[in-house]
Amino acid sequence: MNRTEARKLAKELVSKMTLDEKLSQLKHYAEPVERLGVPRYNWWNEALHGVARAGTATVFPQAIGLAASFDEDFQRTIGDTVATEGRAKFNMFIEQNDREIYKGLTYWSPNINIFRDPRWGRGHETYGEDPFLTARMGIAYVKGLQGDGEYMKTAACAKHYAVHSGPEATRHEVDVRPSDYDLWDTYLPAFEAVVKEGGVEAIMGAYNRVNGEPCCGSNMLIRDVLRGKWGFEGHFVSDCWAIEDFHVNHKVTDTAPESAAMALKAGCDINCGVTYLHLKQAYLDGLVTEEEIDASVIRAMTARYLLGLFDENCEYNSIGYEQNDSAENNALALKAAHKTMVLLKNDGILPLNREKIKSIAVIGPNADSILALEGNYCGTSSRYKTFLAGIRDACGDDIRVNYAQGAHLFSNRTVDILGPEGDRLSEARAAAKNSDVVVLCVGLDATLEGEQGDASNAFAAGDKLTLELPESQIRLIKAVVAMGKPVITVVAAGSALRVEEGNAVLWVGYPGQAGGTALADILFGKVNPSGKLPVTFYRTADDLPPIEDYTMQNRTYRYYKGEALYPFGFGMSYTKYDYSDLVYDADKRELTVTVRNVGNVAGEESVQAYIRDMDTNSHDLNWSLCAFKCVALQPGEEKRVALSVGENAFTTVDDAGIRAKRGSHFRFWVGGSQPDSVSCKLVGKAPLSVDVEC
Repeated sequence: MNRTEARKLAKELVSKMTLDEKLSQLKHYAEPVERLGVPRYNWWNEALHGVARAGTATVFPQAIGLAASFDEDFQRTIGDTVATEGRAKFNMFIEQNDREIYKGLTYWSPNINIFRDPRWGRGHETYGEDPFLTARMGIAYVKGLQGDGEYMKTAACAKHYAVHSGPEATRHEVDVRPSDYDLWDTYLPAFEAVVKEGGVEAIMGAYNRVNGEPCCGSNMLIRDVLRGKWGFEGHFVSDCWAIEDFHVNHKVTDTAPESAAMALKAGCDINCGVTYLHLKQAYLDGLVTEEEIDASVIRAMTARYLLGLFDENCEYNSIGYEQNDSAENNALALKAAHKTMVLLKNDGILPLNREKIKSIAVIGPNADSILALEGNYCGTSSRYKTFLAGIRDACGDDIRVNYAQGAHLFSNRTVDILGPEGDRLSEARAAAKNSDVVVLCVGLDATLEGEQGDASNAFAAGDKLTLELPESQIRLIKAVVAMGKPVITVVAAGSALRVEEGNAVLWVGYPGQAGGTALADILFGKVNPSGKLPVTFYRTADDLPPIEDYTMQNRTYRYYKGEALYPFGFGMSYTKYDYSDLVYDADKRELTVTVRNVGNVAGEESVQAYIRDMDTNSHDLNWSLCAFKCVALQPGEEKRVALSVGENAFTTVDDAGIRAKRGSHFRFWVGGSQPDSVSCKLVGKAPLSVDVEC
């Protein structure tokens, strides 16, 4: 069903509703209109990396890990699988007449905010720091969720629009005032892309203000840009209780009816929260018209028609319960976890030679932690495999596994009551002493980095204060390293941390239900690591502007002037890849390059292309990712890889926020990393480059 047909049906239906019936459709818990055959519907559902908060479902790697795959096609497959499980669960719920929260088909995912500062607690929900990577992964996930059938399989919702990335503690009252340059160069491009190319059905507004206007009531963001400039025709939903912030925290209105009216008139259709209970009073006070109410209800009902919710013969109604939490989906989650993990350091210890190992120590607070697999906004898996369990399975009866928790995840007075850290350090030393090699599982989980109110670190409201591990884990690392055994440090976290200790370092994100099996596969060489960092790992947060400052100057690989610890786009492998014969075809706007696996191990390589306008100094912009493709190569195999370069790659944004082509001399770099000095040093060579005039 196309939008024109769905809108026509929605308009006819809404014309038969009373004012009160219309108003009842604009809360996230829409009431039934039984006389018109409209059932109850709850708009609030989540699917950030799997169907979330609705019971058993496959838990894929957290979004930041999926970004590390640099693989659009695979990302779309994940989205399609999530949508299948969503339909399976929806059909099951409908059979039981369960239409409550987290039971619908409108998924408030993906999060395409830019992870501009590594201290932001919710950054692991995103696809990283780069607008282009974020846009491509966002489009792929949206298309996967929505499908290409007669109806939408599920409805995706891109959030949080716009200029939203911490601090968590002030998100309900802060007024963010980005420069026009940063607004249009960094913060809006991914949203524009998922609207224009991705066809996303919904957009969620952020809590904060932008240039004085609350995002969920912003004429500039919603009316002028989203619906006007970009032609968005879907529905707009507020973040939860964000409209209440208008009068409670932002103080831009005095009453709830005024807040409801401001949001509705700007184009916010669905209120997650209760402020739209005051729309009737706003109407009686003359603050909104029935025509304005109709416009939002029609958009809401259009979405329900597009989902086939009024068609008993909808093609997705036959998806059965058995298609949720299946063995096939678990295999896909394992493959995703393989692609998530990024090898940052390796002195040759990896892959482990099981013939030379009789015992292995698995130590750390994340070693046997399910939370270290999940991230936030997740479902509940029936198939969790912790790092300890995965390694133990791989070792079988041949290699002894010595386990020690070693430390609490973090230390405070409440945690210390559980037992003295010294006892755990003693056991960690003993485990290391009696083993040939140590796998040290450190990092964070969503109780430390996450959303305000969800995370346990009330001292930072979910954000991080530094890039260091908690003190308890720093003590553990020092104690274990001092034992003199080979150490492989495994960092489970959704953000950048300064971790250098160990003979090898693996960043695994939050790898999902199969994380333990995936880790063991990589440690023992069954799988070659292929992940690439979607964020910059800095040496210290002191090198960055304050988190409250939304300038992009000296942030992310595009503007950072220092030397990173581990750069954006970097990730090691057990093999080596050679690049040759780089050519740019101006007529096709296409780069082609030959990539050859010159090692003796099969692997996947994320081929990355970066561009810079050599004629234009655009706010000291270094270079920007403009294309990427994941290619699988057997030992000795080579492939000719084609990379399409979008028209926007040749443009820059000026101080007024206008994007245009300005220069005529451009330089491309193509390789397995960006062309920064640290990547070149770590990889041992620079990417290929070619200069073009166009």
